[in-house]
Amino acid sequence: MSDPVIEIKAVSKSFRRNHVLREMSLEVERGQTFAFLGRNGAGKTTAIRLLLGLLDRDEGEIRVLGLDPTEQPLELRARVGYLAEDQTMYGWMRCAEMLSFIAPFYPTWDHELALKYAREFEVPLQTKIKHLSKGQNVRLGLVLSLAHRPELVILDDPALGLDPIMRKQFNRDLITHLQGEGRTVFYSSHLLYEVEPVADQVAILDQGQVVRQCDTEHLRSDVKQIMLGRDAVSLVDQGSILDQRPDGPEMAIIVEGAEAILDKLQREGTDHRVVDLNLDEIFEAYVVGQGETEPVASTNR
Repeated sequence: MSDPVIEIKAVSKSFRRNHVLREMSLEVERGQTFAFLGRNGAGKTTAIRLLLGLLDRDEGEIRVLGLDPTEQPLELRARVGYLAEDQTMYGWMRCAEMLSFIAPFYPTWDHELALKYAREFEVPLQTKIKHLSKGQNVRLGLVLSLAHRPELVILDDPALGLDPIMRKQFNRDLITHLQGEGRTVFYSSHLLYEVEPVADQVAILDQGQVVRQCDTEHLRSDVKQIMLGRDAVSLVDQGSILDQRPDGPEMAIIVEGAEAILDKLQREGTDHRVVDLNLDEIFEAYVVGQGETEPVASTNR
């Protein structure tokens, strides 16, 4: 039975003549780690600010935990943990003081849990925030976003700016402390190769619309690169081609709906080779590929 934590239906948002979101739709089920992928400027942060009630949509419907963010923003934020890429905190405070300062804003704040997370994330509680490293600042932000036991955690590219070791450590913490507790995680990022191991489902945002949403494993099995002779490309439904390029005497085509296409090539006796793609390569095919695809909201593609 469907139990959506986030529902976005045909939402549009513009800033003057700049159309950032164009009838965007997606749905996030309870307990999922959901990767929201898009290039810088694709509209990811705008969508998140709409989810939190920090902006008002122009058109469409939004429900987060069953609430309308515009009409019930304070009730919603009490149930959501949010960690932003550019999160700023009072530099003159010590980390321990920041925990005490934030606590009154959340009726469900658990100070013992905050201290537990601080120990596990190696946050130096007696250090002033202005003296923290980038990694320590991110981990402190994670403590602040989790200690009130939120039902939904929204992470807006929080690992941006960390070195590769710290990014891997952050994702390890994400898996251990969020997935392990069954929390719903909405993770916006463009560090695709690091999102891939932790995401249950992926949505790709391009030009203000979700061009693909489905389970991560299904996406990897459905989108493949096929190497075949140039004269054989006509056997492939052009609407299934996301990207194509010449490769010597062959063509390298990236397709969605790979199983049906490969069955057809097999029946026709057409020589071909299949190349598996990682999430980064799939993402690139959707947002900068030379094929033509129609934006969709369905999770069944």
